[in-house]
Amino acid sequence: MQKRRALLTGGLAAGLAATALPSELLAKDSKAAGLALDRAKWGARNHRQLQALLARNGNSSAGYNPKRRPYAVFDWDNTSIMNDTEEALLMYQINTLSFKLSPQEMGAIIRQNVPAGPFAADFKNAAGKAVELEAICSDIDDDYQYLYDNYEKLKGGKKLEEIRETAQFQDFRAKLYYLYEAVNETYGVNVGYPWVIYFFTNMSVAEVQQLAEASNDHNLGLGLVKTKYTSPAAQPGQAGVVSVTHFHGIRLCTEIATLMNAFEQSGIDVYVSSASLEDVVAVFATTPKYGYNVKREHVLGLRLETANGVFVNRYKAGWPLNWGPGKTEVIKKELVAAKGYGPVFVAGDSDGDYDMLRDFADTQLGVIVNRMKKGKIGDLSKLAAEQIPAKSPRFLLQGRNEQTGNWMPSEASIKYGKTGETLLG
Repeated sequence: MQKRRALLTGGLAAGLAATALPSELLAKDSKAAGLALDRAKWGARNHRQLQALLARNGNSSAGYNPKRRPYAVFDWDNTSIMNDTEEALLMYQINTLSFKLSPQEMGAIIRQNVPAGPFAADFKNAAGKAVELEAICSDIDDDYQYLYDNYEKLKGGKKLEEIRETAQFQDFRAKLYYLYEAVNETYGVNVGYPWVIYFFTNMSVAEVQQLAEASNDHNLGLGLVKTKYTSPAAQPGQAGVVSVTHFHGIRLCTEIATLMNAFEQSGIDVYVSSASLEDVVAVFATTPKYGYNVKREHVLGLRLETANGVFVNRYKAGWPLNWGPGKTEVIKKELVAAKGYGPVFVAGDSDGDYDMLRDFADTQLGVIVNRMKKGKIGDLSKLAAEQIPAKSPRFLLQGRNEQTGNWMPSEASIKYGKTGETLLG
């Protein structure tokens, strides 16, 4: 535990130093051509295009209308930060057993809206047999009942350090995170994304935000490491022995923080659109120590119903699932309806951002953080690559080194575990 605390303290201090005061990285004076954007590790061409966007649309331009303020929309996970805050929080919840659920409530939530039967073909146990929902849920039921009865902060008397050494905890961790991956890969985000936020049931907004901040700080202090978790061979249960990998660690992004700050100083409003729980992302986007300084009312994400001051395991009625086409729907519902026009700029990294990157005629520029992915975002990345020679491209690719979490001054990226730069997946 001492080593983990040392990692947290040192890593967090280094991470926060990079983005805590983004305004210091910007030129102090606005010029006729627009506010100067710090170069940092933007690709040279990308930096020029963004500087031109600020000059055309910011408050130093001749045509700027303060009654019709332009606005920019940023995805959060893997765009504004390195890695995924919701996934990091799920693993943190598991590792710290930060649940306010009875065994009966846990059992209901892990099955909620998930079809019975086997998962996709890739989800097999160590013996090569298909893993079925009821089998793995039954194992999680047994594990959680033991943890609930024995962990001091739930019902029992064992400390966290003791409980984490048990086979039941190790089985619970591997199988619950495996279930998260299996649900999303088999049934898609319409099932998987609401499912994962139901674990906040019985918590208040303040409790969830306190947990999110603790997870953020912990993960900022960790190395960027992919860790394989395997359930104990001595406790196969009904599902058998399963393995799953989690990408530990989060990194702040100086380039996004300074760009957000430059937009705000130029009279261009900044919004965040995320497929994580809105209240979780708001902790990262608005807390001053992280350096992004987004207004709370400008953070849009997934929403849960509440009752008696706490979250319940029901997705917010009438609120679109803020992923893919849902992101466009939310922007139209919350922003276009009020303002009468779309965003001037959009940034994203995945299929979940594809629609909002291309759906608005008012958008002059879209930045794609290059994760070398296929699918719809891969098609858009290919278009961005084809537009590299263009004087006025519609899309830009921005490279990142996944080993360090830092951006690269080019369109190409370095994939985790690799050494060479790659432009497209």
